[in-house]
Amino acid sequence: MEETISIEEKSGSRTLRRLRYLLLATVLATFLLVVAGNIVRVSGASQACPDWPTCFGGWGVPAGLAARIQFAHRGLTLLAGLLIAASAGIAALWLHRRRWVSYPLYAAFGLVVAQSLLGSLLIGTRFEGALSSVHLGLALGVLGLVSVAMMAAFYLVYQPERAARPAWRSPFARLSLWTALAAFALLLTGATVAATGASTACAGWPLCSGGLPSSGLGWLALTHRLVTLLASGLVMAQFVSAWRGQRSQRATLTAATAVLLLLVGQVMVSAVMVQKNFPLDLVGLHASSAMALWTVQVIVLASAGFAARTAEEERLEAREPLAFGRRARDFFLLNKPLIVALLLVTTYAGMVVGGRAIPSLSLTLWTMLGGALAAGGSSALNQYIDRNLDGEMQRTSKRPLPDRRLKPAEALAYGVGAVLLSFYLMAAYVNLLAALLSLAGMVYYVLLYSIWLKRLTVQNIVIGGGAGAIPPLVGWAAAAGSLNVPSLFLFAIVFLWTPPHFWALALVRRKDYARASIPMLPVVQGEQATRKQIFIYTLELVGLTLLMPVLHITGSVFLISALVLGAWLISAAYKVLRVGGNKVAWKMYRYSSMYLAFLFLALVLDVLLKIG
Repeated sequence: MEETISIEEKSGSRTLRRLRYLLLATVLATFLLVVAGNIVRVSGASQACPDWPTCFGGWGVPAGLAARIQFAHRGLTLLAGLLIAASAGIAALWLHRRRWVSYPLYAAFGLVVAQSLLGSLLIGTRFEGALSSVHLGLALGVLGLVSVAMMAAFYLVYQPERAARPAWRSPFARLSLWTALAAFALLLTGATVAATGASTACAGWPLCSGGLPSSGLGWLALTHRLVTLLASGLVMAQFVSAWRGQRSQRATLTAATAVLLLLVGQVMVSAVMVQKNFPLDLVGLHASSAMALWTVQVIVLASAGFAARTAEEERLEAREPLAFGRRARDFFLLNKPLIVALLLVTTYAGMVVGGRAIPSLSLTLWTMLGGALAAGGSSALNQYIDRNLDGEMQRTSKRPLPDRRLKPAEALAYGVGAVLLSFYLMAAYVNLLAALLSLAGMVYYVLLYSIWLKRLTVQNIVIGGGAGAIPPLVGWAAAAGSLNVPSLFLFAIVFLWTPPHFWALALVRRKDYARASIPMLPVVQGEQATRKQIFIYTLELVGLTLLMPVLHITGSVFLISALVLGAWLISAAYKVLRVGGNKVAWKMYRYSSMYLAFLFLALVLDVLLKIG
C-alpha cells in the first residue's frame, strides 16, 4: 500500500509540474474572456450576433466592429471552456488527492456550465440589471477559482511543505480575505450601476445632490460609492501591511503592490474615459484593469494562505530595522539611473522630431515620467532576474540584491509596480499607442532579453538591442499619435548603436562574463572577432545617420553633427580594432554613450532651427 501511494505521489508531482503551465494559460484565457464579456456589455455589441453559435448563420469573421467583438467573445468562451474542462479532467484523473488544485477546478467547471446556460438566456435580450450582474458574478467566480488552482499548483511545486496545509490565520491573511470580498462587491455593484443607469439617479459627490437618494437606483449608486471607499481603504491597508510584514514573500508582496497600482490606474482611466466620452480603447482598458485587479487580489489571498505564515513570523519581519536613507538609495540604484537618463534623451528627441515642435509641458512631463518609470521598473526586474549572476561578477556584485541590502521580493514588487504605474500614466495622459509601445519595450527587455536571450546566444545583445531602441518610438508616438517610416530610423540608430557599445564593455569585463557563463561575444569568439564586429557595426551606424539627410529626413545641422560625431566614434572603434586593450575598449564604451546623447541632441536642434 505504501509503495502504491509513493508511486501515485510521484506521478502526481510530475503531472502537477506540467499542469501549472496549463493552468496559467487557463487563467489568461479566462481573464480575456471576462474582459471581452465586459466590453460586449458596455459597448452594446451583444445584439450584433443575435443567433448562437453562428453569426447570422455564418461561421466566418463577421463584418462590423460590434459583430467582431461579439465573435471574439464567443471564440474566447470556447477556448476558456475547453481549457477549464481539460484542467478539471486532468485533476480528476491524476490529482484528486491535491484538493486545493482539483476542487477549485471542479467548481470552476460547474460555474462555466451555469454561466453558459445563463449566457444563452441573455442572447437576444438587452442585458438588463440583475441578469448581467449574476452573469458577471459567475465569471468572477470562475476566474477566481482557476487562479486559486494555479497558485496551489505553483506553491505545491515550490513550497510543498507549507502549501499542503494552507492557513489564513495571520492578520495579513485575514486582511487579504476582506479585501478580496470588497473587490468582488466593488466590481459587482459597479457593473449593476452601469447596467441599470443608476449613476444618473445620484448626482453630486459623495452624497446625492448633497443629501440622501430618493429612489432605489439612487441608493444603488450611493452603495457603490461607499463600497468603492471601503475597497480603496482595504487595498491601501493591505499594501502597507505587505511592505511591513511580507517583504520576504515574492508572490504576496508583488501582488499586493500590483493591486494598489491597478486600482490607481483604473481611477485614472475612468476619469479620462468620462472626459473623452467613453472611447472604445479606454473602455477596454478599464474593463481589463477591473478584471486584473480581481485576479491579482485573488492571487494575494491565495499566496497568503498557501504560504501559511504565522502572526509571529509577520511580526518579526515587521520589526526588522530599516534604514530609510540607505533603502531609498538602493531602490534608486535598482533603476540604473544613468541608463534611464540616456533613454530619456532618446525619448525626448523622438517627441520633438515626431511632433516637429517643442512638446507641451504637460505632454513632456507625463511622457518623461512614464518613460522613467518604465525604464527603471524594467531595470529593477532585470536585476531581480540576474541577482545570482550579478553576485558572480565583480562589476555588479555590490548591487542591492547580490549584496543583500534589499530582498528579492522587494525588487520584484518595485519593478512590477513601476511598470504598471508607467503604463497607466501614459495610457491616461499621453495616448494608448505610446503606452503600448512602452509596455512592449518592457516585455522585450525583461522576457525576451533578460530571461531568454542573455543566456542563450552570442547574439543576445544584437537581438536584445531592440528593447533599448523603443523609447524614441514612444516619444514619437506621444507627440504625433502614430508612427511612420522616418520614426523607424530613430529605432535603427539605437539598435545599431547597442552592439558596439556593450561589446566594448564586454571586452573590459570578459572574465566576469566568462565566470558567470554568459555567452558574450568576447567569451565565445574571442577578442579579435569582437573588435572587428565593433568596427563593422560602428561603420553601419554612422552610415545610417548620414543616409537620413540624403533622404530628407533631417537637415544640414544634423548632417554636420553626424559627420563630426561619426568621425569621432569611428576613430575610437578603429583604435579598438588596431590597438586593443582594456583602456581603449573602455574609452569606446564611454565615448559611445556620449555619441548617442549628442546625436539625439543634434536631432532636436535640427528640428528647432527649422521651425525657428
